[in-house]
Amino acid sequence: MSNLRILVVDDHQLVRRGVVAAIRDERPEWEICGEASTGREAVAAAERLDPDIIVMDISMPDMNGLDATRQILKEGPRRQVLILSMHESEQILHDVLESGARGYILKSDAGTDLLGALDALRNNKTFFTSKLGDVLLRGYLKGNGGEKASPSRMVSPREREIIQLIAEGKANKEVATTLSISVKTVETHRARAMAKLDLHSVSDLVRYAIRNGIVEC
Repeated sequence: MSNLRILVVDDHQLVRRGVVAAIRDERPEWEICGEASTGREAVAAAERLDPDIIVMDISMPDMNGLDATRQILKEGPRRQVLILSMHESEQILHDVLESGARGYILKSDAGTDLLGALDALRNNKTFFTSKLGDVLLRGYLKGNGGEKASPSRMVSPREREIIQLIAEGKANKEVATTLSISVKTVETHRARAMAKLDLHSVSDLVRYAIRNGIVEC
C-alpha cells in the first residue's frame, strides 16, 4: 500500500478531527479518503471510496462498529480494520477478533499507538495495544482462550442490529422502518436474540448492549 487510503469512522466529530490531524501531520503522503459517523455510513463509504484501512469506533448510533466491520470485510476482504475505542473488556476484545478486525487500540493510547498500528496493518500485520494484549492473555490463562463461543457469537448479524436499535430506544415499528422489514420479522428476531442471550426484558437488553459496547450509556 504505497498510497494508503484511510477512512475514519467515529460518531464524535472531535475524535475524527483528532485522528485526521494526527495522520496528516505525521504521514502527509497518506490520504484520508473520507469520514463517517455511524456504522451504516461506514459500510456505504467503504463501498463507495474503497479505502485500504478503516479506523473504526465501536459504540456508534444506528449500527455499531463491529457489525459494520463484519459487513465491510464481507464485501471487501482485502480491506483492513483498526478498532479505536474506549472499551477494554475481555469480552469486547474477543468480539473484535471475531469481527475480523486486524488491530485494536484504546483512544487513551492513540497518541502513541495510532501511527504504529496503521503502519502494522499497512504491512499486513496485526497490532494490539499492550494493555489489550494483557487482557487477552488473562482470559486465556483463565481458560477462556476461545474454546467456548460467547453468547454474542450466537446472535446473528440481523439480531445484533435489532438489539442495538431497540437499546437506542426505537419501537418495533421504527426498527422495521429503519431495516426495511416487517414488524413481525422484528418481533421474531428480537425474541430469538433475547432467548439466546437469556434476556427477559428490554431493561436486560439495554444493559447487555451497554456492557458489550453496542451502545453508549
